[in-house]
Amino acid sequence: MNSVTSVTSTMMNTDFDIAICGAGPVGQALALLMVKQGIPANRIVLLDAKTATQAENDARSIAISYGSQQILQRAGSWPIKATAIEEIHVSRRRHFGRSLIRANDYGVPALGYVARYGDIIRPMQTALSEAGIQILRPFLVEQTQEHNDSVTVATKHVDTGEVSHMSANVLVQAEGGTFADQSQRVQRHDYQQTAIIAHVICDQPMPQRAFERFTDQGPLALLPQEDGYALVWCARPTLVTELLALDDKAFLTALQTVFGHRLGQFKQISKRHAYPLGLNAQSSATNRTVNIGNAAQTLHPVAGQGLNLGLRDAHTLAKCLSRCGETSGTAMTACIQTFIHERNSDRQLTIRLTDTMARVFASSSDGSLTQSLLGVSLGALDVLKPMKDLLAGQMMYGWR
Repeated sequence: MNSVTSVTSTMMNTDFDIAICGAGPVGQALALLMVKQGIPANRIVLLDAKTATQAENDARSIAISYGSQQILQRAGSWPIKATAIEEIHVSRRRHFGRSLIRANDYGVPALGYVARYGDIIRPMQTALSEAGIQILRPFLVEQTQEHNDSVTVATKHVDTGEVSHMSANVLVQAEGGTFADQSQRVQRHDYQQTAIIAHVICDQPMPQRAFERFTDQGPLALLPQEDGYALVWCARPTLVTELLALDDKAFLTALQTVFGHRLGQFKQISKRHAYPLGLNAQSSATNRTVNIGNAAQTLHPVAGQGLNLGLRDAHTLAKCLSRCGETSGTAMTACIQTFIHERNSDRQLTIRLTDTMARVFASSSDGSLTQSLLGVSLGALDVLKPMKDLLAGQMMYGWR
């Protein structure tokens, strides 16, 4: 959808089967998948505080696993403008231990893809418009109230301040925000790390190869994208403050020191942004409300699983909701609980894997036993094929 949907309470439909709070990739994928599963498009509504233009101009880089690409294809929002990852080189700074995971070894065209947020959103909004799914922008969800037979949602237009009300059989919360802005959930841990995000250009790029480099401060990832690499450099806040204070030349020198010369010299960097990192997760649901994506679990980016876990949530929830033949309280409760049960193993395994890796490198000093053991395990990956296959499968598809 290329224009902002601004409607008054007298103009818009106020009765829906499914209301989705958050029109990011996870919320939009859910809406599209539900239509594919047979739920009428005019019975679905998305609400978001951003305008379509703001969403499409978001230049953040997102890692999309091969399994997520398949989900987006099922949703009718692929292809997108993206760079394929055919190899992932995993190593540990100044220590023995490396592994190379190749797409060819698993019979897939790519292990994953790297795309800008706006480039993911743009074809999704086109698909939503063609399907006839309504997006209300820019609207804030002010209040929700659950009843036996519905959920009432009070919304406020961001620009005009006008308050409107709607009802839905099910309310899906898909707007999670960032770790720093969230209220505390059951599983929460502040890693005392911050991620520096930027786009870098080097003089000896290795097309389609991604790098994950573990340092004593945290993981550093370089993901192939367009003419260079998307940089995600995780470190402790004190170091991040120092790095952000550097000019571009000095920052690139610091990056060169930590990463090495596998890609030659780093020549150019975009504007840098920083985000605090933490785990904040809870499988929250009531009789008629359910959380998915970042609203259910916010993860450390060490394994690049945040969006991918959310898209798997959307895929499963769409199937569960389409199987629910009636809207009674008992039926909806059973449907939502089935979703929670079906997603539990994948969610918990991915959370544990990400949390363990983040804690080792966020909290353990360089040379500690935990870091040494992980370094040895990296070297063992290329020798122990079943272990490597398990990791590759988790990265591409999640736990199924």
